[in-house]
Amino acid sequence: MKDQDIVGVVDDDPAVREALCLTLGSLSIGVQPYANAREFLDDPRGRQCACLVLDVRMPGMSGIDLQRHLIETGWHIPVIFISSHGDVPMVVAAMRLGAVDFLQKPVNAQKLLVIVQQTLESSKARRWQRRVTDVIAARVACLTPREREVFELLMKRQRSKDIATALGIGLKTIEEYRSNILRKMHVTSTAELLWQLTRSFPNWAYGQPYGEISPGRTGARDSMRSSDGHADAFPLNG
Repeated sequence: MKDQDIVGVVDDDPAVREALCLTLGSLSIGVQPYANAREFLDDPRGRQCACLVLDVRMPGMSGIDLQRHLIETGWHIPVIFISSHGDVPMVVAAMRLGAVDFLQKPVNAQKLLVIVQQTLESSKARRWQRRVTDVIAARVACLTPREREVFELLMKRQRSKDIATALGIGLKTIEEYRSNILRKMHVTSTAELLWQLTRSFPNWAYGQPYGEISPGRTGARDSMRSSDGHADAFPLNG
């Protein structure tokens, strides 16, 4: 089940929990049931879940309290709420916290399957994007202090001649630094490097300093997909 998506189902009603698991199982994904929020939090396997189908009203910690706790602890997992007691304030609170959707019980099975499938696809795209940005950040971290100076000026679209003047070193030396930077960043041109950075770190185009690029601080869009819906090719080796 290493590469299989897993959905967590948290509901205190055994019959509802079983029905939800059977429905989601038709997607050929892993489904992990939990009777309450604490059971989910205490299970190490919970970290493998790509999204949660979460009941709102449960004994002890409510679904919205669990969602808030996950956010406060930095655990950003997509949540689909279900409830037989939904009201406007509850829905608003859930959505403000970033819930994917809010479904009334009895849950329409087809609608649930569509929402879960879309959520899993979006989650895969976000995981790919995080991997890409972490690789770029690691490569930037391998640059020497002088290479980083040159790198930052290159990303401001300055010519090698202007960089040499700004740093007070020879043009040939700048070209050597530029060559080293391209090699370490696994690209063949400055234009390709600019494309990578502005694609994965959109804020870069607005003057974000290189020091802000680090694993876990992507500032990136949710997905890195081409017009045909597939993840763009990116050299992750090295």
